[in-house]
Amino acid sequence: MSGRFITLEGGEGAGKSTQLRALAAALSDRGIDVVSTREPGGSPGAEAIRALLMEGSDDRWDTRSEALLFAAARADHVARTIRPALERGAWVLCDRFVDSSRAYQGGGGGLTDADILALHAVGSEGLLPDRTFLLTLREDEAAKRLSVRDAAGADRMGSKPADYQARLAARFAELAAAEPARWRVIDGGGAPDAVTSRLMEHLEPWL
Repeated sequence: MSGRFITLEGGEGAGKSTQLRALAAALSDRGIDVVSTREPGGSPGAEAIRALLMEGSDDRWDTRSEALLFAAARADHVARTIRPALERGAWVLCDRFVDSSRAYQGGGGGLTDADILALHAVGSEGLLPDRTFLLTLREDEAAKRLSVRDAAGADRMGSKPADYQARLAARFAELAAAEPARWRVIDGGGAPDAVTSRLMEHLEPWL
């Protein structure tokens, strides 16, 4: 593979979607072929599974069912979107990837990391990003953003309770600390363009 695979991770309201769009624009301005995508989703099959995962009540699926559905969506996404783009030399920017399963169904839901990575090994042949950015926010700022989102109608994953969100944040921090070569922890607070500049600083060696 000659492209670069970059993922954005973090809790609800951290600004991943906003920063993915900004990064895509900044890299395109440098003449890079950029593919922007998301999980769950990013391919026709994965988008169909996304509707099952993101709609309905919080208890629609138990943790194991969620993990299997996410792994199935990811397998189709990798096979049909991510690997072909990387093989032609594109940079793939993805809003969430397997580390979200490790945090949500692992830290939040209680599955073991080994179980989640085993599903990933089968479904997506163990593909991991070249760089993963963890966007962090102060608790009060995250709560403010989530209150705005809740008013507009949160999806199943965004409406998880506060104790779940706390386990989620702790698990993301553990994952980043365990793989410092791949992860970069970025303050997601403040002006969006300032956050984009922080992200781009870590990509400069590849440009």
